[in-house]
Amino acid sequence: MTTPGSATVRLRPLSVVPEGEDEVLVGDPAAGTFVTIPAVGGVVIAALQRGASLDEAAAEAEEFAGQPVNVPSFVETLGELGFLAEDAGDEDPGDGAASEPVRTAPIQARHWMTSIRPETVRPFFGPAAWTFYAACLLYALGVFALRPGLIPDPAEDAFAFDDTGLSTLAWIPFVWFAAASHECGHWLGARALGIQTRFGVDRRMWMLVFETDLTQLWTLPRRQRYGPLLAGLAVDSVLLAVLLTGRLLIDIGHWSAPGTVASLLAAWVLIKVIQMLWQSLVFLRTDLYAVMVNALGCRNLWRVKSLMLRRAFGRLTAQEAEELADATEADLRTGRWFRWLWLAGFLGVAAWFGFLLLPVIVEVLHWTADGLAEGPLTAGFWYRLLCAGLLLGPESLALVLAVKEYAGRLVARRA
Repeated sequence: MTTPGSATVRLRPLSVVPEGEDEVLVGDPAAGTFVTIPAVGGVVIAALQRGASLDEAAAEAEEFAGQPVNVPSFVETLGELGFLAEDAGDEDPGDGAASEPVRTAPIQARHWMTSIRPETVRPFFGPAAWTFYAACLLYALGVFALRPGLIPDPAEDAFAFDDTGLSTLAWIPFVWFAAASHECGHWLGARALGIQTRFGVDRRMWMLVFETDLTQLWTLPRRQRYGPLLAGLAVDSVLLAVLLTGRLLIDIGHWSAPGTVASLLAAWVLIKVIQMLWQSLVFLRTDLYAVMVNALGCRNLWRVKSLMLRRAFGRLTAQEAEELADATEADLRTGRWFRWLWLAGFLGVAAWFGFLLLPVIVEVLHWTADGLAEGPLTAGFWYRLLCAGLLLGPESLALVLAVKEYAGRLVARRA
């Protein structure tokens, strides 16, 4: 006869990573779901993963904690989190509906990407490689410091040709290439550590962004997460250094490049600087925000920041107050100053947009309006409409996503 205590529990392939002295981070990498639990929970999971019975797991947990542990209740919690393997016909606990990754962006790939072997790309993320990436960044900063004339000026550098439309078309392939290379940097950095990723499309305020889902980084110790988080900026630094080298050689007279080449290099440097400065806006969910959260040991800073702001303005509900009370000390400590940084960040984004993008958009819209005035029976009408649509289309999509999100929130509140 099998008693409940002698039964075994089948778990999905879970990762257990120490987080401080008293907690562990437990998650299902296939689903991208992670939670923090007391360290004794990690002891129970480790025992169950070895095939121990509930009684045996409870004995190990009691020895670790120095007091009895309610293992059956803990197992029920694991079931609610989706961490238990299905009983019926689940020969491979790594498969099944529960392994579908949790969506983290409005537009996102359904499955994890594993097409490149870790050992293939690992040399590109070793100590020597990171030294090279840092040198590229320092080199670019040094060029700007010693040659201020090479610092991008949107009013002059954005348009490589006399034809605004042709200049717009020259922007588009490089914008896509620069964004793709940045995200591929994240992907390759993650693969170097054996982590699976997937690509998605989201928005930050009114800006459309491409992103790489690095959820599975939580299966690694904190110190190992920095590489994939910074890999996108590493690729950016190399690309910026290459472009600036071309501009520098032209500027000092060592390269007699055609005027078109010089103008294109200037435009592309501007684009890359715009993108890298965007990643530096830590008050948004950018790369350096993720680095900051990891360094400070935060778990849910974005949500805690919102709750603390609601409390500061007297809009915190009782349910939200309970949620805030359960937040970690690291989130609360960081949230006390990050909430105000986030509010001030609206001015930062406005400055970034006003100084770097607005001059370009205004010029394109003015040029487009002149063409539209000619009427739809002219080729110029459709040419200018096409160029403006290609350049401003991503931001229009981001605006649609924003309206959809806010409409969903409004409907939920009314309900």
